[in-house]
Amino acid sequence: MDADGRRPIRPNAYAILFLLFASAILLTHLPWIDLPYFWDEAGYYIPAALDLFHSGAAIPHSVEPVIHPPGLAAYLAGIWSLGGFHAETTRCAMLLLSALSALAALLLAIELLRDARGMPAFFAVALLCVSPVFFAQSLLAQPDAPCVLFATLALWLLLREKIALAAAACVALVLMKETGITAPLVFGAWLAYERRWRDAAWFLLPLAALAIWIAALYHATGYWAGPPSFVHYNLSYSARPDRILVDALRRLYYLGFANLHWIGAFAIVFAFRTTAILRTRAWRIAGAFVIVHTAAVTVLGGATLERYLLPVLPILYTAMAAGLSLFSHRPRLICSAALLAGLTIGIFVNPPYPFPFEDNLAFADFVRLQKDGADFIRDWYSNANVNTVWPMSVELTRPEIGYVDRKEDVVELPNYAPETLRRLDWSKIGIFAAYSRTWDPPLSPLRWQPVARVWRTLFDYTPVATEDEIRQIVPYPTAVHWERHGQWMDIYVNPRVPLRQPAKPLRAMR
Repeated sequence: MDADGRRPIRPNAYAILFLLFASAILLTHLPWIDLPYFWDEAGYYIPAALDLFHSGAAIPHSVEPVIHPPGLAAYLAGIWSLGGFHAETTRCAMLLLSALSALAALLLAIELLRDARGMPAFFAVALLCVSPVFFAQSLLAQPDAPCVLFATLALWLLLREKIALAAAACVALVLMKETGITAPLVFGAWLAYERRWRDAAWFLLPLAALAIWIAALYHATGYWAGPPSFVHYNLSYSARPDRILVDALRRLYYLGFANLHWIGAFAIVFAFRTTAILRTRAWRIAGAFVIVHTAAVTVLGGATLERYLLPVLPILYTAMAAGLSLFSHRPRLICSAALLAGLTIGIFVNPPYPFPFEDNLAFADFVRLQKDGADFIRDWYSNANVNTVWPMSVELTRPEIGYVDRKEDVVELPNYAPETLRRLDWSKIGIFAAYSRTWDPPLSPLRWQPVARVWRTLFDYTPVATEDEIRQIVPYPTAVHWERHGQWMDIYVNPRVPLRQPAKPLRAMR
């Protein structure tokens, strides 16, 4: 028995649980295992990891280095040295971390739900695994999903009074992503509040590790966090009170309402009002981390991305499971099934308002459309001048990203705004590739002019030309058109560009 009277979990039980989680996560993600790299993967994280893989450079040189620590790059470089540089290798490496995250989430849930009835810890892990943002990010080579592992593990170790190991997990956390500093700050401050000064001092180690990385970045580049444009977008741009208020409301909406989270939020409120199950020391520490981390990623960072909230989701879903465990039998079953269904549906069905494609499997549709367009250009018009916007501009010029086998001649446009397109000298453009970069459903609030005006004022929102508007502006015919679940891509070709013999038949999807 442990000191607190509980039977310890045997090591082979951990191994069995991990194999179950790994098998389930791998099988459910198998259809997307070979996808080329998406958005920030292609634009930063994969090139940075390749720099480390090929030359041992922790500070990337093929992309402009910023404050993001080298933990993810080091992990991927190590995996590639064993399995080779392939998209499938990368995806499996990230899924492995997600399986470990599920195991860590189960251990934390068991710790936090010691007094709950039934098996709510397993339900909490089920909610995490079918959360659309966790499901999608589990495939992507970005640092936020791995942060779930180290943040959750650190909190569990802290609650188990394994202070040194908790601090070590926090070191790994901050080397994976700089915003992970919220965890050691909260944990160290809590221990200091309890006058456990020696234990609190352990959490200075993650701060020192991040400081060493920032010093190394400054020594190599002359920047503490990145170039001025990066710092402006992620600090001063987002620091306006009105932007912070709107972003805070968006955070609260996602955590407490989206994907039927409102069912779990009601359960949490019910638990607070009826019992003390969420009022223990362990829950107060966990709650402090949720509040501080959410506040940090609201105030810092120009983009209000849901993946920044991933480290708090295991705690959120455990609280929801705790609240639901207090319901009587039939309401508990109905509410639990509805919450699971809402999350699962959210993996495949997009919301009726703009959202980042990376929040669910919409990112896979985006990647496949990009691959269709890249294949068409390569097979029919290779070496032609291509005008398009980021990230396709990167995909066509970096063969290692997985879209083309040779570098294409690309001119990157800033956006698809009507005024941008009208200023182009179309006589000098061979191919123009246009595609949906954002989710813009028919009922999108941004189609309502009062909302669009507010968004332009708050976030420098620039409305882009619609698919029909682009067709009216571009003086060339549409050579090919693709659609996938509301996303689209059009390739326009100057009639003077010579057609080459394609390597394979053209397949257009509508």
